[in-house]
Amino acid sequence: MKGLDIEFEIRTKDVNEDFPAELPDNQVAAFLAEKKAAAFEADLGENEILITSDTTVLINDKVLNKPNNQEEAVQMLQMLSGNVHHVISGVCILDKVKKVVFDDITEVHFKHLSDHEITHYIEKYHPFDKAGSYGVQEWIGYAAVYKLVGSFYTVMGLPVHKVYEALKNW
Repeated sequence: MKGLDIEFEIRTKDVNEDFPAELPDNQVAAFLAEKKAAAFEADLGENEILITSDTTVLINDKVLNKPNNQEEAVQMLQMLSGNVHHVISGVCILDKVKKVVFDDITEVHFKHLSDHEITHYIEKYHPFDKAGSYGVQEWIGYAAVYKLVGSFYTVMGLPVHKVYEALKNW
């Protein structure tokens, strides 16, 4: 947001990130972004605009959210290693009278990672708060991501190009 020259402040709340099992995988990120927005809606000031987001990783019809522990992080990165996956970032923007929910998807190509590389990344970067157990802006993005089809910022967790367009028309 700073790069868009938009003034903002960060507020956080713990929000349960469960979603209905019957929800299509490609709708989970937008659902969770909207769920996060609902947690803040009552606190929203008269002239404030709230932006929430959530990111999921999809591979082989499986949703990868945040890992619960090191073992899950290793399993996720082993799944992604040498494969193509999709990252979907969902966004909810709202004020006292208007709400918009959307998402963006980026295809990510990973090179093969050795067990040593996976362990190194997890031990040094602790990606337990990241969907799919990785942050593209960290070491793994430099070492493993060799191709993106879509927005880098969507993989980081916020499709700023789409946020900008939504805010421009607010």
